[in-house]
Amino acid sequence: QVQLVESGGGLVQPGGSLRLSCAASGFTLDTYVIGWYRQAPGKEREAVSCISRDAGTAYTDRSVMGRFTVSRDNAKNTVYLQMNSMKPEDTAVYYCAADRKASAQSMCTRVRSYEFWGQGTQVTVSS
Repeated sequence: QVQLVESGGGLVQPGGSLRLSCAASGFTLDTYVIGWYRQAPGKEREAVSCISRDAGTAYTDRSVMGRFTVSRDNAKNTVYLQMNSMKPEDTAVYYCAADRKASAQSMCTRVRSYEFWGQGTQVTVSS
């Protein structure tokens, strides 16, 4: 089955860390640009961080800059989002998306219909 699967979400205290994974099955990620997005209750989905095919370029939203880091391991067919110094406002469902035609910059500029989307993983930051 061709799909993206996110994992690693959960409940974390403010100031804590989580690492999300986005794994592809049924296809290889090395030709895809990957974006991480999140959607909080009652809010629109927003871009968090995006990474180019070779990991040479990454874009990160200013709201998480310095706290979140995107990386990828094409050999493992997985992209990661390391989240540190987490805040309650980081609470959301986090999604990854993959697209062969987009650039990392364009994927982080706006949310649209990309080739693949994962089902999302819940992240809750609360004491």
